[in-house]
Amino acid sequence: MVKESYADKQFQSGEKFFYSDLYNFAADLTEGEKEVLSELERVLKEDVYPTLDDAWDKAEVPLEAFLKIMDVGLMDNPKLLEGRENGRISELFRGFRAYTCAKTDPVAGTFVTANAGLFHECVRLGGSQEQIDEIMPGVLSYERPGVLAMTEPDHGSDIAGGLASTARREGDTWILNGHKKWIGGGTLAHWHAFFARDVDDQQVKMFFVERESEGVTTFVTPQKAFFRHMPNAEIIYENVRVSEKYRAQNVNSWKDCAKILRNTRSDVAWLLAGATAGAFEAALKYTRERLAFDKPVASFQLIQEKLARMAMNAQATLALSVKLAKAQEAGIYSEEASSMAKMHNGLRARENAALAREVCGGNGILLMHDVPRFMADIEGMYTYEGTHEVNSLIIGRYYTGLGAFV
Repeated sequence: MVKESYADKQFQSGEKFFYSDLYNFAADLTEGEKEVLSELERVLKEDVYPTLDDAWDKAEVPLEAFLKIMDVGLMDNPKLLEGRENGRISELFRGFRAYTCAKTDPVAGTFVTANAGLFHECVRLGGSQEQIDEIMPGVLSYERPGVLAMTEPDHGSDIAGGLASTARREGDTWILNGHKKWIGGGTLAHWHAFFARDVDDQQVKMFFVERESEGVTTFVTPQKAFFRHMPNAEIIYENVRVSEKYRAQNVNSWKDCAKILRNTRSDVAWLLAGATAGAFEAALKYTRERLAFDKPVASFQLIQEKLARMAMNAQATLALSVKLAKAQEAGIYSEEASSMAKMHNGLRARENAALAREVCGGNGILLMHDVPRFMADIEGMYTYEGTHEVNSLIIGRYYTGLGAFV
């Protein structure tokens, strides 16, 4: 029998909405937002969590379970718009949505935000009003979700200058060619936000392309060590014809692309905060239940010191994410702030994953204790949406005034 802690009592009494949220940052959520997140937690616990070990082991997406997440109404539930005059969900809820999913499973979090974060921002920021009116309803309902298709087999961090996919205009039609890689959910989404370089002016453009268009081939990247049950796609475009109607009217250069990435990088900071908390809670559960020398492992001083560090990391990553969300809610979007949050949270998540495995001893390599999934998937999150090194250069440029990218 595990002795009840004060943290348990606070959580059970409702004093705190999230177990490891010591400073109770979630208190600023509305009651409607909390209701939606509570339903999300229920679905994650009852429908998604039981599938994870098998899905990770077999490297197969538990699609039926993941689709139940979409039924919660994470983007279009009327409760999320109560008191919202601008008709958009709050940045704080958007963050806690990613946090909640990733706290159970980083892959589930990434699966959700591929449409709710990345593609949503491609449409909102990159599309004309006509394109928003046509595409956004299916995005919000998840009936016609989309993904961002930017990274290529030979170009990741250098994608700004190295983008090899091409777009050639013939009248009102564009001919697209290219090869994309690591596109989460790319084999399942209805839309691709496909980035290509205009052969005439050499500027990067974005196109909304239906996955089943003629000339589009998708397949899941095999034999992954991380994100094993995420359907990361490779996408090949061969002379895909797209009407000018579906060229994103507000994306005409890399500078326009950077505005989208600046916003979506904050989503990854939130995902990392959730994974940091998830790794901590998995380790905490194990150490409270595991006996050594006839008492719980959690009762030893050395273990409690590591648990305290993990709890601190969980709060620090959440604190930066909440601050970033509140700034964005006020209309302040900062590339360096997003980069710092992603860079910081990646480091702290990585540390929590290592500490979690450490306090679980040999059992830390068994999926049944959740820790290996967090450890592997955090490694993947540490790299995507801006590597540690690239984010450090964005921050360095901000403080020094000197660009050091090349």
